[in-house]
Amino acid sequence: MQFHLNGFRPGDPDIAPAAEVRGTPGEVDVLIVGCGPAGLTLAAQLAHFPQVTTRIVERKPGPMEKGQADGVSCRSMEMFRAFGFAGKVMREAYWVNETVFWTPAPGGIARAGRVQDVEDGLSEMPHVILNQARIHDMYLDVMRKAPTRLAPEYDTEFVSLEIDRTRSHPARVILRRGDALEEVRARYVAGCDGARSAVRGAIGLDLKGASANQVWGVMDVLVDTDFPDIRFKAVIQSESAGTILVIPREGGHLVRLYVEQGTLGPDERVADRNITVQQLIEKARRVLAPYSFDVKDVVWWSAYQIGQRLTDRFDDAGDGALPVVFIAGDACHTHSPKAGQGMNVSMGDAFNLGWKLKAALLGEADPALLHSYSAERQLVAQELIDFDRHWSQAIKEQGAEQTDDMPPVQRQFLRQGRYTAGVSVQYRPSVLTGTGEGQSLATGFELGTRLHSVPVVRLADAKPMELGEVIEADTRFRLIAIAPEADPLAPGAALPELCRFLAQDPASAILRYTPEGADIDARIDLRAVLPASCRGMDVTDLPGLLLPRKGRFALPDYEKVFCAETAPGRDLYALRGVDRRQGALLVVRPDQYIGHVLPLDGGEALARYFDGFMRRG
Repeated sequence: MQFHLNGFRPGDPDIAPAAEVRGTPGEVDVLIVGCGPAGLTLAAQLAHFPQVTTRIVERKPGPMEKGQADGVSCRSMEMFRAFGFAGKVMREAYWVNETVFWTPAPGGIARAGRVQDVEDGLSEMPHVILNQARIHDMYLDVMRKAPTRLAPEYDTEFVSLEIDRTRSHPARVILRRGDALEEVRARYVAGCDGARSAVRGAIGLDLKGASANQVWGVMDVLVDTDFPDIRFKAVIQSESAGTILVIPREGGHLVRLYVEQGTLGPDERVADRNITVQQLIEKARRVLAPYSFDVKDVVWWSAYQIGQRLTDRFDDAGDGALPVVFIAGDACHTHSPKAGQGMNVSMGDAFNLGWKLKAALLGEADPALLHSYSAERQLVAQELIDFDRHWSQAIKEQGAEQTDDMPPVQRQFLRQGRYTAGVSVQYRPSVLTGTGEGQSLATGFELGTRLHSVPVVRLADAKPMELGEVIEADTRFRLIAIAPEADPLAPGAALPELCRFLAQDPASAILRYTPEGADIDARIDLRAVLPASCRGMDVTDLPGLLLPRKGRFALPDYEKVFCAETAPGRDLYALRGVDRRQGALLVVRPDQYIGHVLPLDGGEALARYFDGFMRRG
């Protein structure tokens, strides 16, 4: 974390100086409808840019307090680090270290399997469980401390939407607060208002798919039990009483249970069953028998019907026009909650959209870039639907034929490990994701996937850290230049030549797209990783672009260069398949995904990549 660049400022460095926000509430750049995970992720990102006027409205009377989602994937934790609150989440949350599987046995149930929850090497961040309300609190804290001091407007309901693309603010939205109606003009609208999204309906999109006939209940309880794995994530399949999932919660005592409730008949709905929490408790007791299960307090509970549904697209640009309205999260994809993926994918939707909206609004990118949101995230949501269908089926099949010592549900869990960790997303080649000509230079940094972090040591102060820490939620692109091992800083070597090109050549993407008067890393931030042999060198020997002067005092930035680790299992070159003779240049998008892999002498190809969507500063 860097601060004091423009002079000493006492107090909490996370609290940015308040900025004057232009415009009026009746005319905004972005109107966000809904304060769920998607809406708050988007708001937390846009709150840092006073030039982008943003409002976020929510029909509920106040912030969420309990219930709903709780699973936070490794990938979401990487994103939380970019927002600055991953440490808080890790301190409060339950860490899912292992998952256990129980199956029918004489006299009740028996543990049939126990596996590591997240495969080694998938991420440096853990899979954790934390109440969705606390995640909301942390996003709200980011918003409160951002320059705009953005805050949700509760008790405010979306009523209607009209689009007139001939106007500077094409969206005309009517909001209701109490008995009063308000008209708001917006350049863009983001519908993050859940599965019954009014915004989705206003642009004529429908959730398509089937609601399966399975019924499940969910409850958060404080319980006294002699079941030995109550503090493990557990899948418990009984002989005849059904299946439950146990998800330990934060705080050491709270636990969530998903309780199978049978199937619905033709045309029957969950409400017709009149399910009670006592029925859920009794069912859990039968599944867990002969173990005791004494519920002391029910914090929250619900019953739901499994359904996997998806919209055809995530914006209103079905006719090829530039999009004005976007939908995210449950507004465009729904599924069962048992695999803990919905909140994660919803936040990923918004993280993909936020930087693109900011770039289009501030003239940093061609507005056509906004088409990429639906193109990229609709495919991710389809993968979510497919995963959920397979996982729900595996959980349901208690008593399925077991051909070895591993229960079928455990085999399915292991097969889907990359997906549940959140690291399986790979965007297809597009204006934002290059083709694979340079992929052989860094085979472990796959095009279209999120930057798979590695341990490094910062050159200036020998601080051990993760390379992924350099990517904050600030909408900047990162260039990560990984030097060859032999004489990486010798005159004429690839890394110094890249720095010379980027600092001096008229074709340099950095020179072309950095606004006049801005710091050299304002839009494209160059970082470098040197081989471990360079640990003893002086930072003053670095090329000027890797020791840039910034701010009103023109102070040097000492945090641009890192060295690879040498310890077994921590060497970047070996871990990520980086060519030791040639090195590689990674282009990392603001949402932490790899946009391109190039040779270090690929400065002109780099310029062509950015020319595909950026506008000059």
